[in-house]
Amino acid sequence: MAKVKDITRRVAILGGLGGAGYLIAKADSLTMGSGFQNVARVVEDWTMSAQRGLMGDRLAREYRASDISPFFKPNGTYDPGTDEYNGHVAQNFANWRLRIFGLVDKPLSLSLAELRRLPRRTQITRHDCVEGWSAIGMWTGVPMSLLLQAASLKINARYAVLRCADNLTGEPAKGGEQSPGQYYESIDLRDAFHPQTIMAYAMNGKPLDVAHGAPLRLRVERQLGYKQAKYVESIEITDSFSGIAGGRGGYWEDRGYEWYAGI
Repeated sequence: MAKVKDITRRVAILGGLGGAGYLIAKADSLTMGSGFQNVARVVEDWTMSAQRGLMGDRLAREYRASDISPFFKPNGTYDPGTDEYNGHVAQNFANWRLRIFGLVDKPLSLSLAELRRLPRRTQITRHDCVEGWSAIGMWTGVPMSLLLQAASLKINARYAVLRCADNLTGEPAKGGEQSPGQYYESIDLRDAFHPQTIMAYAMNGKPLDVAHGAPLRLRVERQLGYKQAKYVESIEITDSFSGIAGGRGGYWEDRGYEWYAGI
């Protein structure tokens, strides 16, 4: 497994890889018949193409420290609550590790301390939730591009699939009222290599707390809140979602939400 100094050296050698509206509401408010789903997927593809055509790889707006919201709602799961997760919390995540595997030549396994020693990015951005609320927060973390370059992607790599510690066990308070399942999300490599896509370990200048996704969460700033996966444990690089949970690329996407939740 790679060390921090190896990652920094690989990135220096490799360099970077190149680098309109939200139309689907909550799945439980729609009749998701096969015809509707087919139309929705066409609309989603059009939305992604249109947004990228207009915005390219432009940065999301960044704000001043004085704009940070006094309260940032912790949405979705507030605490995974499993024995394994509780053990990590009790040890201040000293033995926790992030795995990067799949279509890579050099799989990674990194501790939280190692991640914190890597080059970082801090950004103050607005989080927009599908439920209609928004908040501004400051995030600090490792650019995902750095990690993926260090893992050395195979030529057929297309997506980064993030698997998380929280299982939405059907409790309405956890957002799992429809059906249970382990939370996961995904983005394509164009968004993974965007400069504002980071694996964040700090919020508003402090380590992430449990409610906001400790120890590590995704920030992909040009997409809606449900894409910002919390409690990330691993990143799998793949060429397809087929065979991963419901095959749509995310917990909510498997239940009818849009995959490319651009804003």
